[in-house]
Amino acid sequence: MKNPMLEAVSLVLEKLLFISNFKFFSSGAPGEDKAGNTLYEINSFLRGDVLEVPRTHLTHYGIYLGDNRVAHMMPDILLALTDDKGLTQKVVSNKRLILGVIGRVASIRVDTVEDFAYGAEILVNHLDRSLKKKALLNEEVAQRAEKLLGTTPYSLLWNNCEHFVTYCRFGTAISPQADKFCEKVKIIIRDQRSVLASAVLGLASIVCLGLASYTTLPAIFIPFCLWMAG
Repeated sequence: MKNPMLEAVSLVLEKLLFISNFKFFSSGAPGEDKAGNTLYEINSFLRGDVLEVPRTHLTHYGIYLGDNRVAHMMPDILLALTDDKGLTQKVVSNKRLILGVIGRVASIRVDTVEDFAYGAEILVNHLDRSLKKKALLNEEVAQRAEKLLGTTPYSLLWNNCEHFVTYCRFGTAISPQADKFCEKVKIIIRDQRSVLASAVLGLASIVCLGLASYTTLPAIFIPFCLWMAG
């Protein structure tokens, strides 16, 4: 049985991660005419390679399938609104992506290298070195990716493009980016100044909005939880 408290904490962390990395979605978004200005050495990519596109705060990942095709996980709200593949197969726009993250709906889809990278630099198999893990054979990696094509639930913390790629490449779904964010949140929570800050904000909300349950309870509950967690 799921723990409601853990689910609530997970949801808050996901939204914080989304907000903290908003620039990732707003700069160089899919659908903008940037890919046409960049030439990629597609012939140097091997089927099963991990392609990485560094952005401002996050890195987007995909698996190269050959013939200028990349399998990658993309949030897309349109998947929840229509079954028309003619619409959903179009390059995911910035608005569709952001709403897809909020709605937690995505697909593992195939796009061209240009549409996948949308003008950014591409790194190849950088995860092999950063994670220091032994990769599976490239053909097995590509086959794993192909088997997962289709609609999938999305979560910034538990099921993102990095989870998809590491599962295909190493056999284990992990996301160092999400782990790093959680570590930062832990540091903030353990800092006793967070308790003081939340208490001050709680008192300020009571002074400004009056003594009511929606102001008093958070003013007591949040500092108490931070105190216990620290």
